[in-house]
Amino acid sequence: MTELQRLHDTDCTLLMGVLNITEDSFSDGGLWLDPGKARDHGDDMLHAGADIIDIGAESTRPGAKRVSEKDELDRVTGAAKALIAHGAVVSIDTTRSAVAQAALDEGAQIINDVSGGRLDRDLPHVVADHDCLYIVQHWRGWLAGSKGGAAPDADTSHYEHDVLKDVYDELMSQVDAVLKAGVAPERVIIDPGLGFSKPGIEHNLPLLVGLDLFKRSGYPVLIGASRKRFVSAALNDAGIGEPTMDDRDNATAALSALCAEHGAWAVRVHDVRRSRAALTIGSLWRQYQN
Repeated sequence: MTELQRLHDTDCTLLMGVLNITEDSFSDGGLWLDPGKARDHGDDMLHAGADIIDIGAESTRPGAKRVSEKDELDRVTGAAKALIAHGAVVSIDTTRSAVAQAALDEGAQIINDVSGGRLDRDLPHVVADHDCLYIVQHWRGWLAGSKGGAAPDADTSHYEHDVLKDVYDELMSQVDAVLKAGVAPERVIIDPGLGFSKPGIEHNLPLLVGLDLFKRSGYPVLIGASRKRFVSAALNDAGIGEPTMDDRDNATAALSALCAEHGAWAVRVHDVRRSRAALTIGSLWRQYQN
């Protein structure tokens, strides 16, 4: 079995650390724009226990404007090259085929496509031509201006049947499309896309509770709940008031433990150290259940 297949087929829930090299990501925009700071933060996450570093250079927060392809390429490839040299497993959070191509040429092992192959139709073909993993995420809307308009697509959070059924069916349709583009099924990982076209608690909690449905697809499942708006809303509704970043990270760690206990492939988080401890307990819980 190759190292890439071991990564895909792991029995342990992995920890993916977020490295946002952006001006305007919702929780840490601008902190890691300097190449040296980006590299150091990636190293810090590795030392804190991250199994994968997920590098993104374009914010996907609601209303974010697209960065130029050149800026994204420069930011991503520089950080990827440095972290790969330090032994990191690197994932690239991009919807652009040119960025994916350049990062894979530098040695990245994973492409994390929040559009699930729908924004740049060439991206799945690039993945198919490389030996890498491909994370296919559910999302109905795109960044502001991505289709020529000034705002994201019109309301995309209405789910005709129920959110779990609709998201699952739509995500499986996206997977079918990337398989037709030539991506091998043993390279696919799925992500229900918490917070993407899903603003409220009522959109996201059913997807977490329904994790087993996504697992029954046969594809490993990535969960990205870290610091999402619905986490803050849940804490606010519980009477905590306006949650601090520490509150969000504590709640994220709790969700990380639950995801590990239910067998998620990986959790994608900003605070690696907190979720490392949580994953340890969640994985131990699952071990004693079996």
